[in-house]
Amino acid sequence: MDRSLNFQEKYDAYCRNDARYEGIFFTAVKTTGVFCRPGCKARAPKPENVLFFDTAQEAIQNGFRPCKRCKPMEHMDAAPEYIRNIIAELQDNPFLRVKDYDLRKRNIEPSHIRRWFKKNHNMTFHAYQRMLRINIAFSQIKNGETITMSAFDSGYDSLSGFNEGYRSIFGDSVSRTSNKSIINIVRFTTPLGPMFACATEHGICLLEFTDRRMLETEFKDLCHKLNAVILPGSNPHLERVQKEIDEYFTGERQSFTVPLDSPGTDFQKRVWKALQKIPYGKTRSYQQQAIAIDNPNAVRAVGSANGQNRISILIPCHRVIASDGKLAGYGGGLHRKKWLLDFESRNV
Repeated sequence: MDRSLNFQEKYDAYCRNDARYEGIFFTAVKTTGVFCRPGCKARAPKPENVLFFDTAQEAIQNGFRPCKRCKPMEHMDAAPEYIRNIIAELQDNPFLRVKDYDLRKRNIEPSHIRRWFKKNHNMTFHAYQRMLRINIAFSQIKNGETITMSAFDSGYDSLSGFNEGYRSIFGDSVSRTSNKSIINIVRFTTPLGPMFACATEHGICLLEFTDRRMLETEFKDLCHKLNAVILPGSNPHLERVQKEIDEYFTGERQSFTVPLDSPGTDFQKRVWKALQKIPYGKTRSYQQQAIAIDNPNAVRAVGSANGQNRISILIPCHRVIASDGKLAGYGGGLHRKKWLLDFESRNV
């Protein structure tokens, strides 16, 4: 089965700066001696001056050096070190309040960190801090602490400020939302681009690439099904999934042990369970998957259930292909599906 992109497809993707092909190939330019990511904004060279490599290591071994503009040796959209340090500091001490004055004392321009959080988390840096504090307060209230004590324990100067911040996140008062649960979220980078991971106290409930089109719908659906709100915060399942995904991409892990908590219909859960039984480095057709759940006539329903899977890689819907061997739909993009299948077949 040939799943490779031809030269023209790669060249066209590079010319339009298509970052969706991150990790799929690297573009080397003979005239400059550098190699780039697919999404590099540098001026496109003539096709006769271009070579393509599957890995950065191959490009280096052939005498090319990394582009200083797109930095192909770094993970795409990885948080700068100063942001990683601040996030870690806030995770350790959610009551810490980092203001613009504090950022400037650290030689950090506030506008830079605001733009990064807006782009990568769709919120401001100060909103991120508020949500961390609200997360702590919400947990205290659910455990029997009074609203007033939780507000001041969380670093709020007034009860009215706490109530306003709480309502902006939950959409209602504390008394009317105390039965909700929390889904914690984290963003991290991979060789195929950044991902969001979400977890309840029971396990991982979402793992998706951040550019998935249906992501906003999946967030809303999760909140509805679990009667929850999504907030940044620490969660042992999130720490564990980042470690296991990193091991997967380095070829050190072929199966996962992190617990899952994915709500769905009985049929969907049967399909997702069958997906987890497809061996690493192997593929199944939709027909074979339908047979695996003892329902050979449910091919379309199986395809639909695959599409409703919110936990990519851990529940490996990328291992299901069409009966003729061609790649079929994948929420993370067919280019990622191809990369994952090729990567697993090389490491099996």
